[in-house]
Amino acid sequence: MPSLLKILHFVCSALATAVSVVVLGYGMSTWWAQTTIQCARSESDFFNGTAVITFNLFKGLMERSLCPSFGNTESFEVIPKLRETGTTNLVLYALVVSLLALCLLFSAVSILISLYNAVSNPYETYMGPIGVYTCSSLCVCLSVVALIIYVVNINVTSMAEDLVRSFAQDIPIELRDKTSVMGVGFYLIIPYAVLSVGAIALIYSYEHAAYTHRREQQRPTEDAPKEIMMY
Repeated sequence: MPSLLKILHFVCSALATAVSVVVLGYGMSTWWAQTTIQCARSESDFFNGTAVITFNLFKGLMERSLCPSFGNTESFEVIPKLRETGTTNLVLYALVVSLLALCLLFSAVSILISLYNAVSNPYETYMGPIGVYTCSSLCVCLSVVALIIYVVNINVTSMAEDLVRSFAQDIPIELRDKTSVMGVGFYLIIPYAVLSVGAIALIYSYEHAAYTHRREQQRPTEDAPKEIMMY
């Protein structure tokens, strides 16, 4: 039976990871970014039209004003719509979704390993602290990579412009002055990563305390008087 200290550390690690899963799940369900683009029929016209795209991870909302016609609001499925606009945008977006799905998977495995260690004393294998370190570290790394790729896809690639043109019904339009604001879902990945680091820190603190205790038990005579050690 594990010690009370081990139970507390591993249960708290599992709890921190569970909270991170809730945070990530909510983040994946809410809006991630909003992009605004100025629009005109041609370069010689005034850019008095606008297109505003609000991105959830799986769904989007396109609001157009004079771009090219009068006000229109249309919802769309992001990945199927990106399949119509270009391969690069689709690949990057699908990669972000895949990385976040892997984060959920590794978080679930980390929870199971932590709970298993809280009720048993496994050997130092992938089912011990090493498993928690590996899974939680992968969660942190994958979530950070997903954030970077998402920012690049929103701000650097022509994903937003291609989406606006796909809704223009083959009417030639000119686009400029793209501005993007990242949303709640995007920023919730940060506390998810922090909680995953916290899960690692909890297990490391237990391992450090257990290692220190073992060292003290292995050298019980170092602090004994020399007279006693002579016998």
